[in-house]
Amino acid sequence: MFWTIMWVFLWILWFMLLFRIIGDIFRDDAMNGWGKAGWTAFVVLLPFLGCFVYLIARGKGMGRRELQRARANEQEFQEYIRAAATATGTPSGGTGHADQLAKLADLKDHGHITAEEYARAKERILAG
Repeated sequence: MFWTIMWVFLWILWFMLLFRIIGDIFRDDAMNGWGKAGWTAFVVLLPFLGCFVYLIARGKGMGRRELQRARANEQEFQEYIRAAATATGTPSGGTGHADQLAKLADLKDHGHITAEEYARAKERILAG
């Protein structure tokens, strides 16, 4: 029973790593199309070796790219909050509460902000 659970856990861990690597390959803007195709073929055709080589060769960059994406998302969110907070609040100008809430809901639906960030921003808009 223990060994079965351990193997299932390791397979789940393996697939999570594989999908994370493939996602990193396709999100990397610095890599050209041939590089993406080569890494994807290597990871798909020889999964164990491909993943280990990718982690050795580009593992440090994975963390940096993830951090840059998180910072960019946070900066976009902060800019939106600043723009919403400095709006005049007139519905005719397109900056009324309903419009701001609709924009927030759109950001949340597209995955640009989390549910927690949405709730905080919604409270700020409704309080103002």
